[in-house]
Amino acid sequence: MCLKKFSKSLFRALKGLRQVWHDENNFRIEIVIAIMVIVLMFYWQLPILEKISLISMIALVLSLEVLNTAIERIMDILKPKIHDYVGTIKDMVAAAVLIASLAALIIGLIIFYPYLF
Repeated sequence: MCLKKFSKSLFRALKGLRQVWHDENNFRIEIVIAIMVIVLMFYWQLPILEKISLISMIALVLSLEVLNTAIERIMDILKPKIHDYVGTIKDMVAAAVLIASLAALIIGLIIFYPYLF
């Protein structure tokens, strides 16, 4: 019974990922960047803590992008019928993705700098 419930949850999560992949250009760009970072991470045989840092930042950015998409869709349903703050809420969630992306970029530059120059 527990395995059936888990497989159903996993299927729904993968369905959600497929939908975000299909609908969101930013998510596809972030996936491509993540793949490039992972390839470089193993090519240069980075220390384990640096690998953990990079993978954590990748997971954070991608997770926030999925949440951003979900919240934007909820807000699109509610639109101005409910409140004028709908646009502001969407901007705030996008800002969360931006903050995480900038942090990921800075961490990536710090880690990869010695290998690039």
